[in-house]
Amino acid sequence: MSLTGRLSTAVGLFLVAVALIAWSLMAFLRPGTDGGYTDYTAGHVAGAPVNVTMQSVGQIGSGAHPTWVSYLQKNPTTGQWIHDTSMTLPADTVIHMTIVQYDSGGPLRNQVWGQVTGTIGNDATVNGKTYRVYDSNTGNGIGHTFAVPGLDVSVPLIAVSGQATNICSAAPCGASSAHNTITFSFRTGAPGSYNWQCFVPCGLGYLYGNGGPMSTINYMGGFLKVVA
Repeated sequence: MSLTGRLSTAVGLFLVAVALIAWSLMAFLRPGTDGGYTDYTAGHVAGAPVNVTMQSVGQIGSGAHPTWVSYLQKNPTTGQWIHDTSMTLPADTVIHMTIVQYDSGGPLRNQVWGQVTGTIGNDATVNGKTYRVYDSNTGNGIGHTFAVPGLDVSVPLIAVSGQATNICSAAPCGASSAHNTITFSFRTGAPGSYNWQCFVPCGLGYLYGNGGPMSTINYMGGFLKVVA
């Protein structure tokens, strides 16, 4: 092959590599396009906290992608579980989060994600026990994270045992399935749109685990629309 040919091949491979890296980063940092929202502002009294309840599951069990991992949200009005991960929240308000974690996990690629950051007190609880950092190389590891980069919030969700005989196979999952209940609180900032997502690459079968549910709205990420 001539020098020109070798240079062309090298440049082509370099551009492909750059494109793959860019695609991977975009999938990792943005959970999809803006979608519908569950409203937590109706009837809210200024200064009062807001309670949000979610669950993270190993597979949604229905819809277009039944085998994908996913989050669900409990509708604050009806109490029903909905496959919707975006919400409208009041500005400068304390949000009390409860996430029921039904998925198994393992060691993190980056142990930074094992730290609780940005919450009130910089801590969270799992089944009533407070933690600030979790060594994912021990126990059952980390299943997912709930992270809001724009608010500097990140909480690792401790996994259930992959050997459990009662792992939930289809959402919404109930109390009879193996689970951990994680609670934490954070304060919303100024009005604006804040994306949130899981930073554990759990898109099985996709490049570096960052495609599929990781880059699709209403699965491993969503938006917080903070309004005055």
